Amino acid sequence: MASTAEQEAVPEHAPERAGGPPVWPGAPTPLGARCRVGPDGIAGTNFALWAGGAEAVELCLFGPDGTERRLPLTELTHEIWHGFVPGIGAGQRYGYRVHGRWDPWTGARWNPAKLLLDPYARAVDGDFSLPAEVYGHVRDWPQQHVADTVRDERDSAPFVPKGVVVQDDDDWSDDRRPKTPWQDSVIYEMHVKGFTKLHPGIPEHLRGTYAGLAHPAAIEHLVRLGVTAVELLPVHQFAHEDHLLQRGLRNHWGYNSIGYFAPHAGYSSSGTTGQQVGEFKRMVRALHAAGIEVILDVVYNHTAEAGEFGPTLSLKGIDNRGYYRLQSDARRYADYTGCGNTLHVVQPQVLRLITDSLRYWVTEMGVDGFRFDLAAALARSMHDVDMLSPFLAVIAQDPVLRRVKLIAEPWDVGNGGYQVGAFPPLWTEWNDRYRDAVRDFWRGALPDVRDLGYRLSGSSDLYAWGGRRPYASVNFVTAHDGFTLRDLVTYERKHNEANGEGNRDGTHDNRSWNCGTEGETDDPAISALRLRQQRNLLTTLLLSTGVPMLVAGDEMGRTQGGNNNAYCQDNETGWLDWTLPDDPGRSHLLTLTRRLLDLRHRHPVLRRRAFFSGRGADGLRDLAWFGADGTEMTERDWYAPTATIALYLSGRDIPGRDERGEQITDDSFLAVLHAGPQPLDFRLPGPPWAETYELTVDTAREDQSAAPGTEHRGGETITVGARSVVLLRVRE
Repeated sequence: MASTAEQEAVPEHAPERAGGPPVWPGAPTPLGARCRVGPDGIAGTNFALWAGGAEAVELCLFGPDGTERRLPLTELTHEIWHGFVPGIGAGQRYGYRVHGRWDPWTGARWNPAKLLLDPYARAVDGDFSLPAEVYGHVRDWPQQHVADTVRDERDSAPFVPKGVVVQDDDDWSDDRRPKTPWQDSVIYEMHVKGFTKLHPGIPEHLRGTYAGLAHPAAIEHLVRLGVTAVELLPVHQFAHEDHLLQRGLRNHWGYNSIGYFAPHAGYSSSGTTGQQVGEFKRMVRALHAAGIEVILDVVYNHTAEAGEFGPTLSLKGIDNRGYYRLQSDARRYADYTGCGNTLHVVQPQVLRLITDSLRYWVTEMGVDGFRFDLAAALARSMHDVDMLSPFLAVIAQDPVLRRVKLIAEPWDVGNGGYQVGAFPPLWTEWNDRYRDAVRDFWRGALPDVRDLGYRLSGSSDLYAWGGRRPYASVNFVTAHDGFTLRDLVTYERKHNEANGEGNRDGTHDNRSWNCGTEGETDDPAISALRLRQQRNLLTTLLLSTGVPMLVAGDEMGRTQGGNNNAYCQDNETGWLDWTLPDDPGRSHLLTLTRRLLDLRHRHPVLRRRAFFSGRGADGLRDLAWFGADGTEMTERDWYAPTATIALYLSGRDIPGRDERGEQITDDSFLAVLHAGPQPLDFRLPGPPWAETYELTVDTAREDQSAAPGTEHRGGETITVGARSVVLLRVRE
């Protein structure tokens, strides 16, 4: 259907179709743009694009002045259009125009007026500003309900970024991957820009970039803290949503991917015509040299093209029906993600795109693992979530991918999408049941402690099947979406007005407690309680069995002012404030976090490789639970309301052996978690559990330097402060 748009955009430079370089047949693999040597030793670039159902494909090359040269790709092999262009090398900007039918009612949305980003582009130059010209349909058509059916004939090339040819460079001979075992891992979820933008030790021109994260000042904080891996919020090239741009905001988190092979150009300090690739690799090398793994948060469930009323930037114009899940009314998209579209992972070419991307980031960019956003959407077969789905099956047998860290966000927004505990071996999962139980305990909302007992001890009820281990559970109290740790004890209601959505966005289920006053306060008693609650939550997390995940800044009391959905706050709200440790209370919080992580590193009993069995050495169980009177909990105690739970972790007989084949043994510990508002008299279990205990951590104290070393006899009654955690090491 032809467009009747009032005015057609005129490109800055008219395209040239003659007089350009020849196009030789080239090869259909690998997909994307790859520099190579062609016939007779002539250097050039091979271009290959899968475009199922297309009638023709034009390769568009752009000069420094914006001049566009269009070269038809005439070779077609198994729906891959390909050609070799001699003389074209690294730094060349390019895109595609794909010809075909315009028939939205059957899902066909080809429009050669729209310049399309190569799905395999390894670098992207420019930004998506999303004017009306980048939409395949007439965005401003008077009858909005049918606007997506009216084709827009205006040229989008002047308004969209271009792919960039990148020279291959995969020499990792000088790199040493840390290869941290899962049970020893501590994950630090962070944002490249948010972590570095305000860091005073990073040169200003490097702040907010990959080079900034590679700077010694940034790495020093991570090393001193004691984390083993950074989990980077999305660094794939992403676009800003139109509704945000219209409100003067930008997508900060990056969950709006459009280029699965390209590092986001906005985080590059060195340039955007391929330099971002080398800068990212140097960042990975620097982190590896410090013993820190790099895990990417990846968004393969949807793209920035949204639904039928979204822009045409790449896949939608290459083969809409091949790349996206469509409804029975093929004009509409199946949306299991809440973002307008869902990639059709059952399709072989989509599965290939995702797995090629994953392997590229491991083998050529050096990363150590992935956290999959809305992973349940990827595990769907035709409709339902299927743990035998093509995606999971391919990952399980891939010789590269099955060896890296794989973390699932085990849900999506579709029917049957909640799959916590259901992913197969090889996978770990974000355990939101851990988050909810720990939050509820410390705010006094748990009816009993049955669920908490499972969460503290590795969630065997969820993961003790199929050979899975306690580290299948990624334990977290906070994450990028939701309140920060400080806001969790400061606000009971979300305060997202700055997002411009009438405070309707973000979850209402915060499971938070403001300690008596909503928002920040000068009341010293409330401020002290809030700091203690932060210490309690961090201590609980780092003493629990499983893989702990911290969120950048929680270790020093970062706040977002009560915004629990700061995805569009690319400003001080979303950036880490490095002046926080100047406050004594925040400084003590940071010191406690470092101390707990060091304790975890030194004691294998706190990072077990196997679930507790209920048995142990010398007739003592490997895990025992006690009430306030110092006797073991009974079945009835688990069902009774209580604000206190104590767990004894035995180090006498830890499953597994060390590298020399020796039995692993360790100290034993007793942890008392007391969420009640009044101090508690707690009787320490006596022999055979312990003759003597040594106080190791007491969160009732702001300054932990005064806590360690105090000894108590088994059978002695100690006072546990109101709302606090006491950790004692068994001396004998």
